Amino acid sequence: MNKNLTMMTDLYELTMMNGYTALGSENKTAVFDVFFRPTGQFSYAIAAGLEQVIDYINELHFSEEDVQYLKKEAGFTDEFLDYLRSFKFTGDIFSVKEGTIVYPYEPILVVKAPLSQAQLIEPAILNILCHQTLIATKASRVKQAAGSANVSEFGLRRAQGPDAAVYGARASIIGGCSGTSNVLTGQMFDIPIKGTMAHSWIMSFPSELEAFRKFAEIYPDNALLLVDTYDTIRSGVPNAIKVFDELKAKGHKPVGIRLDSGDLAYLSKKARKMLDEAGHSDATIFATCDLDEFVISSLKEQGAAIDTYGVGTRLITSHNMPSLGGVYKLAEIIENGVAVPKIKISNTSEKITNPGFKTVYRVYDETGKAFADLIALRSEKFDPTKPLTLTHPTMRWKKSVLTKYTMKELLNPVILNGKTVAPRLNIKQICEYAKSEKESFWGEYLRNVNPHIYKVDLSDGLYSLKEELISKAVAPTQNDGGAKA
Repeated sequence: MNKNLTMMTDLYELTMMNGYTALGSENKTAVFDVFFRPTGQFSYAIAAGLEQVIDYINELHFSEEDVQYLKKEAGFTDEFLDYLRSFKFTGDIFSVKEGTIVYPYEPILVVKAPLSQAQLIEPAILNILCHQTLIATKASRVKQAAGSANVSEFGLRRAQGPDAAVYGARASIIGGCSGTSNVLTGQMFDIPIKGTMAHSWIMSFPSELEAFRKFAEIYPDNALLLVDTYDTIRSGVPNAIKVFDELKAKGHKPVGIRLDSGDLAYLSKKARKMLDEAGHSDATIFATCDLDEFVISSLKEQGAAIDTYGVGTRLITSHNMPSLGGVYKLAEIIENGVAVPKIKISNTSEKITNPGFKTVYRVYDETGKAFADLIALRSEKFDPTKPLTLTHPTMRWKKSVLTKYTMKELLNPVILNGKTVAPRLNIKQICEYAKSEKESFWGEYLRNVNPHIYKVDLSDGLYSLKEELISKAVAPTQNDGGAKA
């Protein structure tokens, strides 16, 4: 990223920061959790965007131009404006690795920092993490549907702006895509770039055959020909076969054809038969045209002969679920060395938060597969030599006892005292980790339709703390005016 996004915040964050300064409480330490609530569409998510969060934190500072703008438009005090002039992030951030499979309610990133600092960064962190996690998850679902077929991200022209296109393409690679059409993303992150031609290339020549021949002359070893400009079966595929014959005669290997409209199941099967009969059984069939995991699943059920899917609009915009629903919630305040856990109460049980400074453990059973996640207070200790009891977060009578298991902590420090401590991973390393994450889960948990429910439990210590705070918050006072028994 390497650009200053400090002013990419909501006004009320600065208003609260100014208030903390006026009250002399700006140096309280706060703990905030980033997590997402159930979406109704995604049963799990693929965490992405941490690299850009770290870049954002490292670039945090207010320029004099920023300060003068806030003085004019917001009317903040001189004391607060002086504070902004010397502002820098000095806190800690804990996060799951990019590519980690995560579930609703469990923290995927935790900020522990002076209250004003933690307050300022809320909007940008949510913007970065939630967008990339959303697109990575959509890509994972698309790849799940595609199975062994490759998926390329083709959404640049349909993304909601340049950053959404660049970082959405990056996230799609973490989710499982093998390449992108976005050249800038490829350059920035060393990602394979994919693409061939548009219909305009075909239409700019006197005939389809001549268009194919000219393309093959220029790119003899990368001849992937778009065959649906006029008539796929009567014109496109036969002309492609002619050019492929000519390429083979010259010692070159044709790549294949691309379908971009029509009945893709029928056309791909028909084209496959024609290519095979012409001696081009190694020519691949690449398909585009408003694809997503649902369309791809249907195509596979129909026996479509498609080797690679190019997925654009419905991937880069996460068409059927355009927002992850991530939140940033206060979990603890530390003042004068005393930690005070905080909880948000709601009449909607799903919106009651989990208090305290927490971490998340992934528990693997004796087969080495992920069995459950455990949200726990960081102060709690677990002895892996002793049986582990996992308990449902609300129905505490639902228990599982494991005697042979291993545990892995998912939240680890990435920034301490304002300094980056986590190693920077390249996209290949992140993708390898993401692949290993999926392999550590039973397929039933990751399927797109009716997935098996994965356990995300609360530790006994966290559950007790939560119940205690709820009881205190809703306890009636002596003068509550309630009806007498």
